[in-house]
Amino acid sequence: MSARRLDGVLLLDKPRGLGSNTALQAVKRLYAAAKAGHAGTLDPLASGLLPVLFGEATKFSVLALEADKEYEARACLGATTSTGDAEGEVLERRPSCVREEDLEPVLARFRGEIEQVPPMHSALKRDGRPLYALAREGREVPRAARRVRVYALERTGFDGEHLDLRVRCSKGTYIRTLVEDIGRALGCGAHLAALRRTAAARFRIEDAAALEALQHEDAAARDRRLLPVTSLLAGLPAVALPQALAARFRQGQVLRLPEAPRGQCGVYAEHGALLGLGEGVGQGELHPRRLVSHASG
Repeated sequence: MSARRLDGVLLLDKPRGLGSNTALQAVKRLYAAAKAGHAGTLDPLASGLLPVLFGEATKFSVLALEADKEYEARACLGATTSTGDAEGEVLERRPSCVREEDLEPVLARFRGEIEQVPPMHSALKRDGRPLYALAREGREVPRAARRVRVYALERTGFDGEHLDLRVRCSKGTYIRTLVEDIGRALGCGAHLAALRRTAAARFRIEDAAALEALQHEDAAARDRRLLPVTSLLAGLPAVALPQALAARFRQGQVLRLPEAPRGQCGVYAEHGALLGLGEGVGQGELHPRRLVSHASG
């Protein structure tokens, strides 16, 4: 089957054990799509929501990448590992004497704005090489702490050995690092045993499709699952341009528009078709930031 032009967003429930790019390529083949990408890598250890973007939607991936995320995480108490998760070598075991009443005071310390040191087993780059590649060579390099925000951190289960958490956080938050830091604060150490992403931006896992389900559907049923490109811009202010201004915006021109909102906004033609992502700057200027190559819904 030849590749087809396809624009839209698929909410995929990525299974555990599959890398994000492997899942993406499987979906791209199912849809016979000419162009596809995803918005936010999930490690093979993790499952859950992976927005897959087709065609023009790939131009707006930054909106999903920068959005808040929500996770369900399981921490295994009493053991630290080389990677911070269950795939690494166990470095140390300590008896966990954590009591239920010990948890809330510690969790409270990790709500709000916190600092994290990114893990060596991450895709951040040093001198053009990802940190995980250096870690596999046994190297460790200094990493600067970064400020992230944890909006919600709730205990959903605890049996003395495992601590289940619901986390809602800003972009750039490493859940494995959060789990390691909580384990350190509890005095017993911990590593991430399981992780599931349940939300990203306005997208929810309840609306996602499992890869296995997609594989058993026909093409028409799969296509009905696609969300429009405009779903990525939901929640942003909207600006509708008359025909003459729309033509100039399509050409990448900065528009003088006193009513333009400050910051990012979705820009549409009068008939509702998406023109792209704009940004209100200064005194009533609308700057094009991302443009669709054809009017899209």
